[in-house]
Amino acid sequence: MTAVPFTNSPPFKVQFDSSNQEFAISGSVRPRSVDEIVPSLTLLREAIDSVSGVFYLNVRRLSQMNNTAFHAFTHLLVDACQARPDMSFVVITSSVVGWTTQKFGRLSRIEPAIRVEEYDADFYPGQSFLEEGGFIPVLRTQTKMTWRHECNILPRHGMREGITMADICCGIGDFAALVQKEFKPARIVALDHSRSSLAYARQVAADFNIRGVEYIYGDASEMMFEDNQFDLVTCRHSLQIFDRPTLILREMYRICKPGGRVYITNEKISQCLGEPHGESIEWTYDELAKLFAHFKMDLEMGPKNRHYLMDAGFDDVRAESFMVTNLDGDPQDFADVIQAWEDTFAGEMSNKRGDSPEFVERFRRGFQDHIFAALHPKGYAGWPVWVASGRKPL
Repeated sequence: MTAVPFTNSPPFKVQFDSSNQEFAISGSVRPRSVDEIVPSLTLLREAIDSVSGVFYLNVRRLSQMNNTAFHAFTHLLVDACQARPDMSFVVITSSVVGWTTQKFGRLSRIEPAIRVEEYDADFYPGQSFLEEGGFIPVLRTQTKMTWRHECNILPRHGMREGITMADICCGIGDFAALVQKEFKPARIVALDHSRSSLAYARQVAADFNIRGVEYIYGDASEMMFEDNQFDLVTCRHSLQIFDRPTLILREMYRICKPGGRVYITNEKISQCLGEPHGESIEWTYDELAKLFAHFKMDLEMGPKNRHYLMDAGFDDVRAESFMVTNLDGDPQDFADVIQAWEDTFAGEMSNKRGDSPEFVERFRRGFQDHIFAALHPKGYAGWPVWVASGRKPL
């Protein structure tokens, strides 16, 4: 499921993100009576009832909360601890808004099932992660954004209940977890070459009580799977960062059952767009494509998906695309992703290529203009993704 926004009368907002099992409260919550916040309390209660494992209450963007609201929300949380002994609860506060840590910290002394963690940009499962290589440091947020589209697209490309599935280059495992919850395959095997990502994926699966996903360490270009094993094989946003994607496609073809399908997603990064400041944004993403090409990676691969699959021997190749935008959900999610792109691409990668300070300054300005477009009340920001799948002949 995707994030479900619920907006109250200004100036506060609550939102539940089922993929992270996280309920966020932001803004200033100062009701005159509990009656004013009943819809928000109901959403919180329903959110807790819908999940298992660890539940996150994120208040790090909460600027104000009076005692009426505080007691109503925290009483509900404490009552949930009594009613759901199978669960644990984590309250995420902010070191910037120090009163939240002090006020919510009392809960952990009242109820052992509640833990309070102060957010200071460190890793925690409901918000961010650490990824070896650093190319996609907000993969969880990206997956949340693309999932809104992919959950509707996947059934057209072979996804259905009861299948056997392999997710290749699974990263932190969030896509496999979402598939398991939404489509309930009989078996999912998720493979990656990053031990730290797999350790993270296993921990999240345990925290969120996600069963049925097998996380396996391995090389995608030389997998230790039997031939003709899976009904559906997926590989998302990964072929584009390998200099020899045909090796991985060959392996995906081998492990796919005859009649089964291979599903891939890739980008054409130069077609990221935004207004206002469209020219600056366009220039930056054109240069980003060139930066990746310098390191033998192809962020323009998306529209090539179809011919890659056909050249690999697949038939009944189906191709489509979608645009992730700042209008899909919380615009701040979009902005956070772009900020992470800037930090990595205009930082470590540009430095490694030896770019001049003048180039880096202009490069960064385009990312900041994209963020501005995403957050502007009249702005529009987009990130295109290409999807394709092919059937292994019978």
